[in-house]
Amino acid sequence: MTLLKYLFRKFLPAFLVSMLFFSVVLCLVDLFMHLWEYIQNSVPFANLARLMLLYVPKTLWYAAPLSMLFAVAFTLSMMYSNNELTVIFASGVSLFRFTLPLLVFSLFLSVGFFFFEDYIVVPYYKQKVEYQKLLLGETDSKDNEDVVIISDGGLTVYKADYYDDVNQRLYGLVVVSRNDDMSLRRIVYGASASWSEELGYWRISDGVVYNYRDGNMTVDNEITSGVLMTLHEPPETFRNFTIDVEEVNTKDALAYIDTLKRVGLPYGEPLSVYYKKFAFPSVIFLVVFLSIGLTGRSRKNVLLASLILCVSAAVLFYVTQMVTMWMAKFEYLSPLIGAWGPVFLFLGISIALFRTSRT
Repeated sequence: MTLLKYLFRKFLPAFLVSMLFFSVVLCLVDLFMHLWEYIQNSVPFANLARLMLLYVPKTLWYAAPLSMLFAVAFTLSMMYSNNELTVIFASGVSLFRFTLPLLVFSLFLSVGFFFFEDYIVVPYYKQKVEYQKLLLGETDSKDNEDVVIISDGGLTVYKADYYDDVNQRLYGLVVVSRNDDMSLRRIVYGASASWSEELGYWRISDGVVYNYRDGNMTVDNEITSGVLMTLHEPPETFRNFTIDVEEVNTKDALAYIDTLKRVGLPYGEPLSVYYKKFAFPSVIFLVVFLSIGLTGRSRKNVLLASLILCVSAAVLFYVTQMVTMWMAKFEYLSPLIGAWGPVFLFLGISIALFRTSRT
């Protein structure tokens, strides 16, 4: 218990100061990135302060792995350089036993930060983005162009040149309907179409229907209500609903991915980012393992050498994750491997380094 208190008395101040430092740095970076826009729009200081406060949870989420990395490396390096660990090892306490509390602490912190991101970071960051757009006079439009939607399990395909969300109207609409065996059934053309909330389908103006049956085609300039009733895909589907999965919670992210699957749009990249939501908090546990395995490998300039090794390993991890996420985006890797592959790779490296650490 005495060793545990001693370890955390050295570790916690370094961790908390690091969190504060990295959080302030990230807030300042975000501020200076948009500073000229704030000046142009004469944004008051009080509004900027509120904007920065809304951004703080996001900075803490980003800062946690770096702070944990620095705190563990700093704590163990100082104990190595002061020969404190030599005394501890000589008394029969192994490196694993001595650092186990840090591993357990980081494991609980990883789980906690997953929920912290889902329930605190995401809502506050959403408020920050919306408030920033309000201060800068930016607006979002749900209008969409060159829309292609696959509906009814692939039996119906909609293509529209433009979707007007305010009026819930489609322009340049083409609807291709297929039979259960995926053979062509009909093609419906319409100069425009308006959504009827009461009827629950699209009403087409200046339309024509091409019916295909037994290899023959018939043309009908009058679109029957029976045909119109098949055009029941709601207006929400045609909106410009591109969402950054990192900016929503896991529930909304999964609903967005399900929508992409349903309408036949690519979903590899958002699915890999969804898996990354679960993988990223585990980095807190991973960097502790890395720090323990790399700290003290140099007998000279222990603190500096350990920090350089730990930071280099962390940079290599993030670069690897960027590459695997990019490969998942273009379907060279599965989304699951793209998000979790680097975690398991560096976990294996960390275990190997831990087993060969100087004790």
